Amino acid sequence: IQLNDGSNLSGLQVIADEKLENYEEISKLSTGAALEVWGTLVESQGRGQDFEVQSEQVLIRGTAPGEEYPLQKKGHTLEFLRDIAHLRPRTNTLGAVFRIRNTLSQAIHRFFQDRGFLYVHTPIITANDAEGAGEMFHVTSLDLEQLPKTKAGKVDYDQDFFGTDVSLTVSGQLGAEGFALAFTNVYTFGPTFRAENSNTARHLAEFWMIEPEMAFMDLQGMLVLTEEFLRELLKECLDRHEEDLAFLQKMYDQELISGLKHICDTPFETLTYTEAVKILENSGKSFEFPVEWGCDLQSEHERYLSEVHVGGPLNLIDYPKDIKAFYMRLNDDEKTVAAMDVLVPGVGEIIGGSQREERLDVLDERMDAHLKEELWWYRDLRRYGTVPHAGFGLGFERLVLYLTGMENIRDAIPFPRVPNNAAF
Repeated sequence: IQLNDGSNLSGLQVIADEKLENYEEISKLSTGAALEVWGTLVESQGRGQDFEVQSEQVLIRGTAPGEEYPLQKKGHTLEFLRDIAHLRPRTNTLGAVFRIRNTLSQAIHRFFQDRGFLYVHTPIITANDAEGAGEMFHVTSLDLEQLPKTKAGKVDYDQDFFGTDVSLTVSGQLGAEGFALAFTNVYTFGPTFRAENSNTARHLAEFWMIEPEMAFMDLQGMLVLTEEFLRELLKECLDRHEEDLAFLQKMYDQELISGLKHICDTPFETLTYTEAVKILENSGKSFEFPVEWGCDLQSEHERYLSEVHVGGPLNLIDYPKDIKAFYMRLNDDEKTVAAMDVLVPGVGEIIGGSQREERLDVLDERMDAHLKEELWWYRDLRRYGTVPHAGFGLGFERLVLYLTGMENIRDAIPFPRVPNNAAF
């Protein structure tokens, strides 16, 4: 019997012979059955494993009807497995992915906790759109069949549960900033939501974000921290998941392990956005999206810079202010902001962040009247004991994707939420 409890890839071989009372019943079991085994762990006489269990008692706790069981002893496509997301954790591939995801989660908490960061649970329901994207899931207790309306014919949110229009959060950053100005170094690690109707291999409607915020921190200091952060997470997984990574490399990405080791062993280079645009313009390469100063760099540009120009991890800094959020600190040239992205080969951007604008007068110039009114409390943070501070965001599933060699982000989260799919 090949038995697996999910703790590793290879499982455990169990020898069940005719001495067992229920041998006939056991011999008819098929893939998917659940067993409880009592026996002695012995050195294996067969090939393929170092030890095995010589069973003394095998209790059948749950059967799986042979041909009806969706996971047969054959290869299944990842697309097929997404349709049975409740069973796919039992497969070798998804088992490896979710063991690595677990280790990454632990390592993230350990990294920040060992450095004295405070873990903050920021709100999931919010009245603030931190990114300014407007693609948010609305939350309401109103009867959608009989919505109350104002005289102007709009939904009367005064009658809603919170007395205002609220949504699921796209980021915990703004709240984390408030805590950073009380506890110095903090981080969030929680679910975030985007109502972007995008059916691609890189988008989810529900995903997890790691967002540290640090008082008395500038952009250069944050570059040091993000490099240390990524390197420590990768080393943890390389040390603890040799078997899982070897399997994923064999199945999906022939250069997975060497690529991860390369990031661990290679110092991160740094380029300004302006330097990067010149490199792209002079590359002689025909990009799908044209490049000029002031444009938002696309994945193809980021990957060219990290894979071809640098051949390793890259920090990209000082982006044009007009393509970045209002809260990013304006540089002395008044054309760029102290923003940063960390780019890695095979993925492109994996971390994005900035030094935050701590000067109230400069912040006000970048906020419209509506935003100033909505974020009055955020402005207060600049009125009462403001300090230079910085923070970054890392999409957890994108990190899992990078570390496992998976190509579709739906295979990096247990139950993916995407357009027209919330079945599980």
